[in-house]
Amino acid sequence: MGKTLVIVESPAKARTIERILKDGYEVRASYGHVRDLPESADEIPDEIRRKKWGRLGVDTDGNFTPYYVIPNDKRKHVQALRAALKGASQVYLATDPDREGESISWHLKEILKPRVPVKRIVFHEITEEAIKQAVKEAQDVNENLVRAQESRRILDRLYGYTLSPVLWKKVQTGLSAGRVQSVAVRLIVDREEERLAFRAATYWDLEAKISGEGREFTATLVRVGSERVATGKDFDEKGQLTGKNARVLSEADGRTLTDALWQHLPWTVTAVEEKPGAERPAPPFTTSTLTQEASRKLGFSTERTMQTAQRLFQDGHISYHRTDSTTLSEKALGESARTIRDMFGDEYYAGPRRYATKVKNAQEAHEAIRPADFAAAPASLEGTLDRDDLRIYDLIWKRTMASQMVDARVLRTTVEITGTGSKGEEAVFTASGKAIEFAGFRRAYIEGSDDPAAELEEQETVLPKLTRGERVERAESARVRALALDPKRHETAPPARYTEASLIKELERQGIGRPSTYAATIGTIERRGYIFRQAKALVPSFTAFAVTRLLNGHFGDLVDVAFTAEMEEDLDQISRGERDWLDFIREFYRGDRKHRGLARAAKQAEEQADYPLIDVGLDGESGEMVRVRIGRYGPFLQQGEGGPGRTASLPPNLPPADLTVEKAVALIRAKAEGPRVLGVDPKTGLNVYAIHGRFGAYVQLGETPEKGSKDKPKRSSLTGGLTESTVTLADALRLLELPRELGAHPESGQPIVAALGRFGPYVKHGDEYRSLGPTDDLFTVDLARALALFAEPKRGGRRQMARRVIRQIEATDGGARLDVLEGRYGPYVTDGETNASIPKGADPATISLEDARALIEARRGAPPREKRRGRFGATRRAAAAVESPPPVGKKMGPRRADIDAPPPAKKRGAKASKSKSGRRKTSSRA
Repeated sequence: MGKTLVIVESPAKARTIERILKDGYEVRASYGHVRDLPESADEIPDEIRRKKWGRLGVDTDGNFTPYYVIPNDKRKHVQALRAALKGASQVYLATDPDREGESISWHLKEILKPRVPVKRIVFHEITEEAIKQAVKEAQDVNENLVRAQESRRILDRLYGYTLSPVLWKKVQTGLSAGRVQSVAVRLIVDREEERLAFRAATYWDLEAKISGEGREFTATLVRVGSERVATGKDFDEKGQLTGKNARVLSEADGRTLTDALWQHLPWTVTAVEEKPGAERPAPPFTTSTLTQEASRKLGFSTERTMQTAQRLFQDGHISYHRTDSTTLSEKALGESARTIRDMFGDEYYAGPRRYATKVKNAQEAHEAIRPADFAAAPASLEGTLDRDDLRIYDLIWKRTMASQMVDARVLRTTVEITGTGSKGEEAVFTASGKAIEFAGFRRAYIEGSDDPAAELEEQETVLPKLTRGERVERAESARVRALALDPKRHETAPPARYTEASLIKELERQGIGRPSTYAATIGTIERRGYIFRQAKALVPSFTAFAVTRLLNGHFGDLVDVAFTAEMEEDLDQISRGERDWLDFIREFYRGDRKHRGLARAAKQAEEQADYPLIDVGLDGESGEMVRVRIGRYGPFLQQGEGGPGRTASLPPNLPPADLTVEKAVALIRAKAEGPRVLGVDPKTGLNVYAIHGRFGAYVQLGETPEKGSKDKPKRSSLTGGLTESTVTLADALRLLELPRELGAHPESGQPIVAALGRFGPYVKHGDEYRSLGPTDDLFTVDLARALALFAEPKRGGRRQMARRVIRQIEATDGGARLDVLEGRYGPYVTDGETNASIPKGADPATISLEDARALIEARRGAPPREKRRGRFGATRRAAAAVESPPPVGKKMGPRRADIDAPPPAKKRGAKASKSKSGRRKTSSRA
């Protein structure tokens, strides 16, 4: 009897499973998806090339038959699987336990066409028990799940390939639209619109600082006479008072009341209320809540969290990480109970907790994200897991433990203190406290919050023991003493911008998209220039405003939150066998009684849509409208009808809500007046200018050359708090002297220089860089300090860990060891002489010796890299696609999302295209 061939997505997963199954099994990796719709013109099959829908890869004239092709970079993996199939007695398809995994299994079956029995095995953790149980319960591929996933793929292709060209014609080339992507951008833009419309309101209150029993606490004025003191909740977004029976205190009111109350001490404790309560733990993690919590607590991006969770799953440390279920299996409940009793004590466990899943048709897996081995506490894995893996595992382990522990018991206390004003009116202050009487689940874990104020309220604040009728006095000997009373000014705040965590929470709440694709969606809208980041906030660009307004105006239903959520429910119905996939796709594309359909909407938009303009406001002097337009090089300002001296580029990271008419007019005038002359350089006699460029302000020595000239004047970005208007000639001359040579390194003899770079001031020795510290001065740092910096290990954030070793690959054939390192621009592999970037989508933690050597050889034989172009030139990713061999292990990259945008159109030729191998293109129909 022959071997059993087991096919999974990734090599790392294959190695882990092979260690479990051992003899009689051969485990191979498909390296992610093996078949897809054509991505570029040269992948379009000959049989559909001349069809008007050929570029879509979907027969929109007929019954929406998809035409699948095997991408060039997947051919060798398919051949390897076909070779492995020879001699196999049966095949187990062990791809991930979700719709996408089901789809990959179906495609593998369609491509390989095995003549031996084929079964699908599903497991949610890579443990011996789970895998052997899956083998016992082997089943057929679930056709309903496949149809749901393929419908999603076709839907996203139709959406992206139909809408994106409209954006190219009406807004800017290179933009993309997507079913979930465009709605996510709309949510972010809508929030910025709310901030634009917001008008702040100012109000005052009083804060009394009081002490008792050695504890200080703050009491806030809440009532004067019969009137409530207004708080931020009493004002609307226009700054108007909407709260009933609320009194708005002015600064004068606050100061008058402060003086009167302070003079009329002592005050009296008029009420003390104590309420026992309980706090319940949060459910175990789903994909969505894990990414949210990692963002809040660790500052991780969604993509970083998902990549880390992928490694933990593949290595057998956690259950499957793409899930929207909060349930735990009976086995997991039993193991967690034993671990809680052993580690925390019997009083922390009172029986299993079962959580209801709130997400409709939760399907990504059937269990929450949890440890594979509950006894493996995070501390026991230190030194085994790398830093990111350990931090995410720590969150998962603690959250799962806490979810099964008893409630925390708290005592909430509210104290009311009353004083008398100058006219005899009562002024009432309140203070609240919380004492934790039994920690319960808090011993293991406390959930984070997107609202800092709410998070602060949940902290323990113990008030002194006060009794009704007790006096609050000024005397130092008093048991309860008033220390200070101050009026406090407050201003209502605009709605907070979305963070990754809050955006994911909102998308999930509205039922838009799937948690497994959120990382890819957020990454796409950032790469496309629809958003940028300010700290954790996601800020929409002016391009996002223009695109959203066009889509709202001509494709309103397609970017409508409710309609998009309805499509998700349709896909869920297909997965349950309750709806026909073809009817769904046909209605979406061709329309029905309720909707025009995508095809007709796109045609009407091309004919009727106007160029989207964003009005900033009227210039007070000229009476002309100032607008934002989207040009070839990005957004720019235009006054009136434009023309010389009436336009100006916008800073790339200026939030739309922060652009006022005054700021816009100032930018246009500054551009019209030209660069500011700071003075003359005494060494060269050339003028020194302060210039505001597309990417910020800088200083320049000499005149700007004509276009096409190879002579470039010396330039330098500004440091610290310098701006175009505040920089002086002396500042500019110092900046233009950079880089400064500090001296020779005592060992190598090479010069050490101090310079200003993209990430701030630094010192450089050969290929080694060190950022200057917060107390270092770029213009005074000396050789001794630079040597001290080089003597220290490189440290900092993940982007700065240029030499962090991800893994070391030992050669089994006597060759040199290879190191996989984390670089500023991503992971790379090196043999000590040649560095080669690891392609996007490949997992640096699992890359094989063979693939690593292939990357290095390809890099060694390639021509010198072109200088990286800026934001509007060719991307580094596009260059890497030419320089690097096919990606290794696409599965380890982001999941497929609705990021399907067509490549720039090429002229159709009469001849059939050929692949790089010389084969004519063929396709497989579904």
